[in-house]
Amino acid sequence: MAIYRIAIGNPGEASQPDAIRAAFAEFFSMLIFVFAGEGSGMAFNKLTENGATTPSGLVAAALAHAFALFVAVSVGANISGGHVNPAVTFGAFIGGNITLLRAILYWIAQLVGSVVACLLLKFATGGLETAAFALSSGVSSWNAVVFEIVMTFGLVYTVYATAVDPKKGNVGIIAPLAIGFIVGANILAGGAFDGASMNPAVSFGPAVVSWTWTNHWVYWVGPFIGAAIAAIVYDNIFIGEPTHQPLPSNDF
Repeated sequence: MAIYRIAIGNPGEASQPDAIRAAFAEFFSMLIFVFAGEGSGMAFNKLTENGATTPSGLVAAALAHAFALFVAVSVGANISGGHVNPAVTFGAFIGGNITLLRAILYWIAQLVGSVVACLLLKFATGGLETAAFALSSGVSSWNAVVFEIVMTFGLVYTVYATAVDPKKGNVGIIAPLAIGFIVGANILAGGAFDGASMNPAVSFGPAVVSWTWTNHWVYWVGPFIGAAIAAIVYDNIFIGEPTHQPLPSNDF
């Protein structure tokens, strides 16, 4: 099983220059992603005077997140691996591709980046609300957990297939493009039900700034379970023991 390669890491790892640079890369990538993604939703609300969400609004949100994530992953790929998601980092940890201590450093950077992006949006828009993720009418918290598990499974499975798998070859921009596409597609599938987060940091920033925590746990539990399942499934079925060696965290 992949999880036998889980590593805690060296206590001094967090102070190493490459780890600090990687954390800063995650911070800036997350800031870029959340500012564009959350900002697109705020722009829609302003244009419609907080009107009801429409199919065109959902498509616009999917495109904004897909484009922004493609860029955010690309600009961080050579430094931190361009995780831009605590769930992706968790999946990397479960597969033995990043130590726990470096993962914690990433998580802190990702969460802070999301909060800063939302604070900047609130200031830049003259105090407009940075709406927290919420469940739609008729959607229970456990319905949403299943949505988040399946959508995040698809995301982390894509990360493993295009960026982690040592047999992937030189795929260039294919990995960030595929990652952006699957997130955009999942927003089209789940956005009308629970907002389609797939990313605890993306949910955390708006929740902090608006101080709205209703069902917030859904956006942590679902993505982390989905990420763990994807990491274990892909690592054990498609990578396997004979050829797989743990990769440095900045290789994906």
